Amino acid sequence: MCHISRGFTLIELMITVAIIGILASVALPAYQEYTVRAKMSEVILAMAGCRSSIAEVYQTGGTPPGAGNWGCEGVITKYVASLATDLNGKVSITVQKINSDVDAKVVTMIPMASATVFADTVTDMGAGLWGWLCGGAGTTVDKKYLPSSCRGT
Repeated sequence: MCHISRGFTLIELMITVAIIGILASVALPAYQEYTVRAKMSEVILAMAGCRSSIAEVYQTGGTPPGAGNWGCEGVITKYVASLATDLNGKVSITVQKINSDVDAKVVTMIPMASATVFADTVTDMGAGLWGWLCGGAGTTVDKKYLPSSCRGT
């Protein structure tokens, strides 16, 4: 006589549930961090308009517009509470409605005259910009939440 067993034993089911639980406990924090970084990418994108207008002013020269007058301020989105610029074109965004770890914190983007020198409207107007430092001085958002291109290095 042949006995055919169908289904799983209680032990097999408990082991399967335990394995799924372990995998979920590892994956959930990584997923949550990933979603914060994705939303922070939108914040960085909001800076792009400022980057263009500030670079144009540095390229063409003339009288620097001053803090808050670079022509890109006032951008407010779902994740951007405020956007401000300083005398030399440093852009600062205050984050909102993403996660308690990043809300009310600041991300900066700084115009650079060279790889190691911040641009200065007194000495660099008309010379153009070397590039931008994203996530540099003044950034209070933890670097693990910033896109890899915006970690201040």
